[in-house]
Amino acid sequence: MRMGKTVTFSIPLIVAAIFLGGCASQGPVLYPNAYLKKVGEEQAQRDVADCKRLADEYVRSNEGAQVAKSTAAGGAGGAVVGTAVGAVTGDIGRGAGVGAVAGAAGGLVRGVSKASQPDPVYKSFVNKCLRDKGYEPIGWK
Repeated sequence: MRMGKTVTFSIPLIVAAIFLGGCASQGPVLYPNAYLKKVGEEQAQRDVADCKRLADEYVRSNEGAQVAKSTAAGGAGGAVVGTAVGAVTGDIGRGAGVGAVAGAAGGLVRGVSKASQPDPVYKSFVNKCLRDKGYEPIGWK
């Protein structure tokens, strides 16, 4: 019994840690051209934030749907594997349940990881906005 409680408490903590780590926002890296040197780093950061805000308004994102889809797919795949393991061990129901939970957790982690990466259209929007202001974005970190 004690092992089951440890697993029950450990999985949400691990998923939360991965989720919070995946939320670190990526942003554009600016080439130190004459305009950046003229306006300074503080103004550049305000302009980046402004361009990101505009991108949030104009570029629709379906990150939540992607995370849910990945979680569901992981749960279904895990249930299939768990059922097979359960058939061998003699407890199909328990095997399917454990497999579904493990698969859903894996799918959730994959979905959150993918959602933490900015959409290519979002990046393009921000980059164009910055170029229009005089900056030269060279990549994202």
